[in-house]
Amino acid sequence: MQNDFVLEISRQFDETVIQISGEIDIFSAPAFKEKVGGIIESGAAAVVFDCQGLEYIDSTGLGVFVSFLKKANQNDCALRLKNLKSSVLKLFVITGLDRILDIEEGGV
Repeated sequence: MQNDFVLEISRQFDETVIQISGEIDIFSAPAFKEKVGGIIESGAAAVVFDCQGLEYIDSTGLGVFVSFLKKANQNDCALRLKNLKSSVLKLFVITGLDRILDIEEGGV
């Protein structure tokens, strides 16, 4: 199974910033969930997903973000998405996830 995404993880003040490049789909979602889930559970105060390089996401990928939100709520971790391309943001809006996830305005 191949990963169709690349993550760059950094700390900025009290936030863990995860830059996503590539695609999160049915094939790559399990590895994405495994890599990021541990960060949320590790006691991070805030996790910010910089999605500028995220080219594509499918329903499986959207489901992973919902699971991250549940994990974040259980661990008192703030979760935010930023720099979504309009095509990716559209999927969050169509599914209503823009109403439960903190998505920063001003995508690319």
